[in-house]
Amino acid sequence: MTHSRPRALVWFRRDLRLCDHAALHAALAAGFDPVPVYIHAPDEEAPWAPGAASRWWLHHSLSALDRELARVGSGLCVRAGETAVEIDRLIEDCEARAIYWSRLYDPLIVRRDSLLKDRLRARGLLVHSVPGNVFHEPWEVRNGSDDPYRVFTPYWRNAGGRLNNELPLPAPADLPAQPCTGIEIDTLALLPTLPWDLGFSDWEPGERGAQRALDSFAQNALEDYASARDRPDQHGTSRLSPHLHFGEISVRQIRQQLVGSAGPGVRVLAEPYLRELGWRDFSHQLLFHFPHSSELPLQPKFEHFPWAQVEPAKLGAWQRGRTGIPIVDAGMRELWNTGWMHNRVRMIVASFLTKNLRYHWLEGARWFWDTLLDADLPNNTQGWQWSAGSGADAAPYFRIFNPVAQGERFDPTGAYVRRFVPELAHLPAKAIHQPWSVGGVRGYPAPIVDLKQSRDQALAAYAQMRALS
Repeated sequence: MTHSRPRALVWFRRDLRLCDHAALHAALAAGFDPVPVYIHAPDEEAPWAPGAASRWWLHHSLSALDRELARVGSGLCVRAGETAVEIDRLIEDCEARAIYWSRLYDPLIVRRDSLLKDRLRARGLLVHSVPGNVFHEPWEVRNGSDDPYRVFTPYWRNAGGRLNNELPLPAPADLPAQPCTGIEIDTLALLPTLPWDLGFSDWEPGERGAQRALDSFAQNALEDYASARDRPDQHGTSRLSPHLHFGEISVRQIRQQLVGSAGPGVRVLAEPYLRELGWRDFSHQLLFHFPHSSELPLQPKFEHFPWAQVEPAKLGAWQRGRTGIPIVDAGMRELWNTGWMHNRVRMIVASFLTKNLRYHWLEGARWFWDTLLDADLPNNTQGWQWSAGSGADAAPYFRIFNPVAQGERFDPTGAYVRRFVPELAHLPAKAIHQPWSVGGVRGYPAPIVDLKQSRDQALAAYAQMRALS
């Protein structure tokens, strides 16, 4: 495609794909030659700027997007600096008359984008944003009182019944040559200087990797997803979460492939996974309507909760997977070594931190933020608040996971623990989740807390909070 039409910037953010890219299609449909751009401005997301693991993924995802754009004749123009300044420069450099982007819903980004949109429109530019990577935007699904939902089940009863069968948009077959110059992706310094990322080699960032992950899930795990998703010893989940966070695949693409025009049987199989995507939407709408919840409890009574003073040695033991509780340690080591953790285990390790150690949920949220490849502010916030008991749809504070019982139930043979805690690999299944029952194992720590005593202390703290609120 040669340049013969006015140009429009297409601002890529967390929509690093060409298939089902509504902003790109809107620019083309409006008669513009699109100029794909990415602006690196992590400070504008502080204090939740991308963590180390997310930066690793971002580097490879941007590189993959640039390759996909090159295949259709274009390329990605990368800039770094203050977003408003760089957009002004790009408009001038490319002689652009318009800008298109996909919406994001994190509070600071919403505020920035709104100001930017007003300023650019005042200059006479066409500014067009399209819905982001969700089934429903945060303001679209409301309860009978016209308020945002704070409980998931009625939210999904409403939202899930309104899903449509709209087909994903195809990737453009060709695009005009990139007219703007940018910087090399390597100059963003997103990759670690020390090789702590060796365990990330099983992941394939980018649109093609996302499609392969979806294909694998549909073929190998969807049928048993409802029963296997809680088993960390099995390959029962989609592992699509990093791809979804970076927008390498859309929820519409996923739904179309899993359900499409299939019959009722397939829809029943897909419903448990679509419900998980619905929880993702729910988390986005909660953070949008309650922006304080990334730092403060959604339930005000938890402002009075008596969190324990952090002991650095114990917090470090949790972070390194040296708590002496096998399922907790397996999860934390999986996170450190692979950049990901099974969702059931995320709940177990979060319960241990917030209820057995009684440390503020932000201690865990910040660690996950730096070490998870799929670190996503709405999901991370609501997951940790749920575990702590302070969020929407939260588990009651008196419902405290017993990590031994959880391990025995969801890793019954000990395969998951053996994989990530090799010191315990020789133990039989009946002892692997409580090695102290056989006198302990040399080289493996004793538990850093007494599970029963710490549970009782957590319940006492909960009673204290209730008395103060």
